[in-house]
Amino acid sequence: MLHKSIDSPITAVSHQNPYPYYSNLIIDKPIYFDELLSMWIVSSADSVDAVLKSVICKVRPLREQVPKTLTGSRAGDIFGRMIRMNDGEYQAQMKNAVIATMDAVDAEHFLTLCKKWSQHLIHSIHSRDTAWIQKLAFQLPVYVMASLLGVPTSQLRDIERSVNDFVRGIAPNSSAEQIVNGKLAAETLFTQITDIIAAGASNNLLAGLSAQATSSGHGDTSVVAANAIGFLSQSYEATAGLLLNTIYVLGSRPDVYEQVKRDSNLLAPAIEEVLRYDPPIQNTRRYVSEDCVIAGQRMRKGDTILLVLAAANRDGAANPAPEEFDLFRKHRHIFTFGRGPHVCPGNSLATIMAKAGVEELMLSGIDFRRFHPNVSYMPSPNARIPLLQFV
Repeated sequence: MLHKSIDSPITAVSHQNPYPYYSNLIIDKPIYFDELLSMWIVSSADSVDAVLKSVICKVRPLREQVPKTLTGSRAGDIFGRMIRMNDGEYQAQMKNAVIATMDAVDAEHFLTLCKKWSQHLIHSIHSRDTAWIQKLAFQLPVYVMASLLGVPTSQLRDIERSVNDFVRGIAPNSSAEQIVNGKLAAETLFTQITDIIAAGASNNLLAGLSAQATSSGHGDTSVVAANAIGFLSQSYEATAGLLLNTIYVLGSRPDVYEQVKRDSNLLAPAIEEVLRYDPPIQNTRRYVSEDCVIAGQRMRKGDTILLVLAAANRDGAANPAPEEFDLFRKHRHIFTFGRGPHVCPGNSLATIMAKAGVEELMLSGIDFRRFHPNVSYMPSPNARIPLLQFV
């Protein structure tokens, strides 16, 4: 399949092979201001690390805490209340509540849910539909997280559709139609989650989040519901991309694939290496809150920074022999889930979900080497998600 040449880190995400471009960025322009994009581009490991750890670099523009397209809607209200979408005293306090909630998840129960829904989806979706593996990858994280939150089994398929519409509607490249659908989905998700809160069950993740939020002084139903929706939406593309990228990497490397098939204990390091080698989240953004010098560059209040996380993962200064896929890599440095004040609190859960999905697919007899060779990628400025078809 022919691909257009890469003209920016944003178009690189969905290119068949963006990694030579990333390598050249690190060598030639590890940090620079792109006049066409009107933003700083940061790609080297040291520079990315410095920006991620800087308290001056925020996750939203100073004058636009909620995207203008969402202002005044339920989607905008949810966006503004999710802890990873903004900075502030409220977000800092709620972050502790979210982390405590995540930490309290019973690992054995979580893994059981991951396996249960992986098996269910494999048997219910697998058919002559060439896109079945895509459906499984996106449904799995929602089914698992929604089950933890207390969503009834009968509502799981519908809630996955709503999460899909919501995620598409708040994305930076959303169309007008996607924004409208996302707002409708936000209303649906909010109603579903608040209904569960009102039911008063005490044995699910939503009850745990409510208790932690109340302890932090933010137990309002709207706050709890927004961050519960965050559990669903923020694990959506990252988990799906990680699962699909793992299938692609293993399927295109028969020697590694055979190693993992012979020894299932190697699947965990394989997924960790995929997170470095071909990560599901390739870019993220930060916004400078005051005049400063970061990574040796003078930046001004209001500047936008595009962090090319996938390039930093391939920086030889952080990971020697970065072009090699090494199951046994020592001291692996991964930037995919962020670092510093905005590190993703659900990174370990996303990894467990993807691992369970891949493992159950292997046990079901699916041959990862039989996907169609002309792999394309979903159009996205940040998430790298292959569109796999088995032949």
